[in-house]
Amino acid sequence: MDLLSSLESSQRLDLDGLVYLRGYALPNQTQLLDDLHAVISAAPLRQMTTPMGFAMSVATTSCGALGWVSDQQGYRYSPIDPIRQALWPAMPESFFVLANTAANIAGYTDFAPDACLINQYQIGTKMGLHQDKNERDFTQPIVSVSLGIAARFQFGGKKRTDKPTQLRLEHGDVIVWGGDARLNYHGIMTMQSGCHAILGNTRVNLTFRKAG
Repeated sequence: MDLLSSLESSQRLDLDGLVYLRGYALPNQTQLLDDLHAVISAAPLRQMTTPMGFAMSVATTSCGALGWVSDQQGYRYSPIDPIRQALWPAMPESFFVLANTAANIAGYTDFAPDACLINQYQIGTKMGLHQDKNERDFTQPIVSVSLGIAARFQFGGKKRTDKPTQLRLEHGDVIVWGGDARLNYHGIMTMQSGCHAILGNTRVNLTFRKAG
């Protein structure tokens, strides 16, 4: 199912546990991008290693009390950036407020994220279907913010083999999912060519979670 046509005239879409907020981050994009640059300057993007020993194609970093880590020991959260051997940068207020208010609109009134995973996609990279399941409390939602060039997001079901819905995410779009859909499989299809006025030919995704 491709929802592109149904979204053309809609600022919000509710889809089986996922809430789409079109352009929700745009009013504060200048502050968001400034804060993003500061976080990446403090904790540079890097390509982590999967438990199988393969380098991830997507470059990542984190901010907040906890950061997402992947290496041959597995996937997990840690208060320490393993590259810098220091605490992750604090989560900027602009990040926290955006995630909290978007979650509130979607019906999650007490969302206080303590982790923001930052993924940078280049043209030709992708993120396979996966579940976010390293967090402790699955009653808390996931809030995802898209910046830069457009991407095709896939939102599946409880099993990897469930056919996913495709959703085009553009600069400033925010999606929230939780409840019964909290562990649904999701991913990003191979990034196609594009150019954003500020971020060039890259896409940056901010994923907010209550991890601890």
